[in-house]
Amino acid sequence: MANLITGLDIGSHSIKAVVVEKKKNGQLALLKLIKMPSSGMRRGAVDDPQEVTRSVAQVIAEIKSVSKSAARNIYLGVGSPDFRIQKTNGVVAVSRADSEIHRDDIERVTEAAQAVKFPLNRMPIHFILQEFIVDGVPGIKDPLGMVGNRLEVVGLIVDAFAPSIKGLSRCVENAGGSISGLIFSPLAVSRMILSRNQKDLGVVVVDIGFGKTGISVYEENKLLHSAVCPSGSGNVTNDLAVRLKASVIAAESIKLSLGSALAKQVPARETIELAKYDALAKGSATRRIIAETIELRLAEILEFVNNELKYINKLNHLPGGVMIVGGGAKLPAMADLARQELRLSAQIGVPNLSSFDLNSCDSASQAEDPEWSCAFGLVLSSLDQARESSGSKLGTGLFKKILQSFLP
Repeated sequence: MANLITGLDIGSHSIKAVVVEKKKNGQLALLKLIKMPSSGMRRGAVDDPQEVTRSVAQVIAEIKSVSKSAARNIYLGVGSPDFRIQKTNGVVAVSRADSEIHRDDIERVTEAAQAVKFPLNRMPIHFILQEFIVDGVPGIKDPLGMVGNRLEVVGLIVDAFAPSIKGLSRCVENAGGSISGLIFSPLAVSRMILSRNQKDLGVVVVDIGFGKTGISVYEENKLLHSAVCPSGSGNVTNDLAVRLKASVIAAESIKLSLGSALAKQVPARETIELAKYDALAKGSATRRIIAETIELRLAEILEFVNNELKYINKLNHLPGGVMIVGGGAKLPAMADLARQELRLSAQIGVPNLSSFDLNSCDSASQAEDPEWSCAFGLVLSSLDQARESSGSKLGTGLFKKILQSFLP
């Protein structure tokens, strides 16, 4: 089983790993799903390196129980709120006398677009090609073989705070894993969730994790914008703990068993005894109060989404609507609240598993869950990168330099 790929999604509340075997016929066999508690992470970044290493080591041990080679080919999802996306472009003159555009022209212009100077504490993660322009004519996906004198490329560069990435990578290495690639988590989620039609129409993906919320906006099959909000479903739990004067563990249990994202859908007079969930808690609370507390925080997160859409002039103007994933997506009425707050159609997204053979995995039934979107997306994104590398050098030179310079 030499062609094993592991997608590793390290969150603030749990760590999820997907181990997949790529067979000779190209089929992807799902071998194992791993989910374990996470500690030492805060809002997508390392807060306590020793705790993170200890948590990841347990996951790596499970990965090695499948095959040691799976632990040597890990694609790690990264996505703390300090990420930035900036537009970049490159321009070159077509080199041949007959003005026909060849592969080396495309590589030169792409390298020119990636030649961006970063502060010492920032590092680039991705170069995302948007379009080529030949002699002023935009919207070209592949200019190979076309005739022109001037070749331009427009793209996006995703960069991050270098110490955060290096710290997380070191924890994985110290835990016994080997990283083959870094992938921006919102991109991995979108890769797993969205169809080409949705990307063409215009859609926003909202990934509500425990410590953060990531968003990605697509239109005309291109990434328009991505951002990370330092607030997630864990903040909902904390709000409930304060409001109910209960422990965080009890608040999490109440949220999952009795919570709703939309207060008006919950009976106003239905009451629960808090001692049932926390022996030290006193008194009672209505389900309406619980739902109001949840809705208030989730509405704040969706306000962040609205502000990002307003920033790119797409407020209420995405025909593909909203796809909601992550652990926070499983709260009842989450899609209803998103429709109310964002004024767009909304649905809960689940991983599209059509590319995977699930027969080799005993726990495959767990895979159809919004919280697995990132881990599966990391696997598919890694295969996309491999295809691009084998087809050309586009975007790979920068990525290899990143790994050599920053990974432990």
